[in-house]
Amino acid sequence: MSESTPTTGPWPDAVFRLPAWVAEVAGPVGGVFPTATDRMALAVALARRNAAEGGGPFGAAVFTADEGRLVAPGMNLVLPAGTSIAHAEVVALTVAQQAVGAHDMDDGAGTRFELVTSAAPCIQCFGAVIWSGVTRLVCGARKEDVEAIGFDEGPVPADWVEQLESRGIAVQRDVLRDEAAAVLRDYAASGAPIYNARRGGSD
Repeated sequence: MSESTPTTGPWPDAVFRLPAWVAEVAGPVGGVFPTATDRMALAVALARRNAAEGGGPFGAAVFTADEGRLVAPGMNLVLPAGTSIAHAEVVALTVAQQAVGAHDMDDGAGTRFELVTSAAPCIQCFGAVIWSGVTRLVCGARKEDVEAIGFDEGPVPADWVEQLESRGIAVQRDVLRDEAAAVLRDYAASGAPIYNARRGGSD
């Protein structure tokens, strides 16, 4: 047992607390981002600000798919939150599901939801997308861009796009890819940690 392992007291709550600066970047809850480019610009801006604030260089957001209303922003909180699962996509989906009040956002009520992420999903986030209930995934940087700076995305299936589409999740790639990849390169150039590198990395 490590010295940091609690031995007395109540069990801690497991929550993702969004940083205080989020409103500066994302604006108010329910803001409208009409196009895929507008939505990706927000995800990239979240990634850049998050990296500057000590988090990982990844951002994401959940929108209503039709009008582009912002439901939840997300950013990589692995280091600040001290948990390996706090990837930007997982944070955004968790906040969105709490906001919607359903673990499955495809509830048949007529509202469709879209996840926009500054980088293609790692193996963890690939699974999270499948179970989330979103009906569309929009990605910026590619897996190759992420792995080029030292992160390991895990054994993502080569046909991951086809697998998602076979489950009714449309995929759009390379939206503002250059801008999203630039955030990754700047993060690496700053000397910020490529965490879990001893095991191949994690985003």
